[in-house]
Amino acid sequence: MRRRLINSTLAVVLVVIAVFGLSLVIVETRTISNSAHERVESEAVRLVSIVNTRLLTDRQITSDIIKDQVAERYAVIEIKGRAPIRVGTRPTGDVIKAQVEGEKGEKVTVEEPHSTVTDEVWRTLLIIGAVAALAVVAAVLLAVRQANRLTSPLTDLAETAERLGSGDPRPRHKRYGVPELDRVADVLDGSAERIARMLTAERRLAADASHQLRTPLTALSMRLEEITLTDDLGTVKEEATVALTQVERLTDVVERLLTNARDPRTGNAVDFDLDEVIKQQIEEWRPAYRSAGRAIINSGKEHLKAVGTPGAVAQVLAALIENSLMHGGGTVALRTRVIGNQAVIEVTDQGSGVPPDLGARIFERAISGRNSTGIGLAVARDLAEADGGRLEMRQATPPVFALFLSRSRPAASQDEVGESERTVR
Repeated sequence: MRRRLINSTLAVVLVVIAVFGLSLVIVETRTISNSAHERVESEAVRLVSIVNTRLLTDRQITSDIIKDQVAERYAVIEIKGRAPIRVGTRPTGDVIKAQVEGEKGEKVTVEEPHSTVTDEVWRTLLIIGAVAALAVVAAVLLAVRQANRLTSPLTDLAETAERLGSGDPRPRHKRYGVPELDRVADVLDGSAERIARMLTAERRLAADASHQLRTPLTALSMRLEEITLTDDLGTVKEEATVALTQVERLTDVVERLLTNARDPRTGNAVDFDLDEVIKQQIEEWRPAYRSAGRAIINSGKEHLKAVGTPGAVAQVLAALIENSLMHGGGTVALRTRVIGNQAVIEVTDQGSGVPPDLGARIFERAISGRNSTGIGLAVARDLAEADGGRLEMRQATPPVFALFLSRSRPAASQDEVGESERTVR
């Protein structure tokens, strides 16, 4: 492309120089030739005037007198009854000739060699050629500069596209002062940002899935081990029922993670009984706490209804209970109460609490007080917010985490009401 730009620019310049240069040469040649003829004719008229004046005053006319009046030209003066007076050297070859006759019959002939015209034409051609050469050089420099200005950005844009294809989604935010190229750069930067968000979402989904699926899979594995170790049919049925429940929970976790990955604002909020979710979590985690020599209890207001996704609420509670098991101490208590139009579930333990340096960042990803992933609380907060609730740390020592859930659905907007009426009809 660079070579084509330079060649096309040079071709245009050469065509322009050829057209205008040829026209200029023709015009200048004619102008020089006409000017030479006018000079010779003017010289002849001037000499006739001089000769005529001397004849009227009866003054002498000699070659010396005429020679002083002729500037490097050949002149012949013919007067009746006298010998012709010749001044200068008669030119050979092509000449420019002018002959003028005076009032008393005298004739003056002036000749000039045509080579003077030829020399002047050549000088003019040299000047035109020099200007044309300078124009060509300027055109080459301009073409190279313009080609660099256009090809360098295209090379940069190609490199940016290649980086995007190789998995490096960093935008360059580089512009070139050419609207069309800047538009392409804007599109590539926008694509880079979208790819970066997609990669971040994929990595986040993978990390969240590995963290959130770990506990249900462990519990399911324990139930299956219990089934393999017993011959009691009743126990087998009981453990199998619990295992199926955990499989359903596992399916709900996967669906919820995928839903949040596509659109965190999307949810399937329903009215549900908090007691059932809390009871399920306590039964699921009690064996792990019993193995650690600790207890898990619940207290507070019973028969509370909340609006949300039961599976998501269970995951939030599971994250808090697991966090207390790993980092807390003593008995873990789940307390339910009502604040205004919100149902609150508080999870607390008797441990040393959250270190002061982690208090403000406890819900950030990769923030952990021990050798854990630092993902659990961050995922729990995202799940709570996606359900229209919120997760807070209300107290650092002893630690108290609170999950706030709405007890009633928000009022539907007029558009939603209209849509519902149309659906019913």
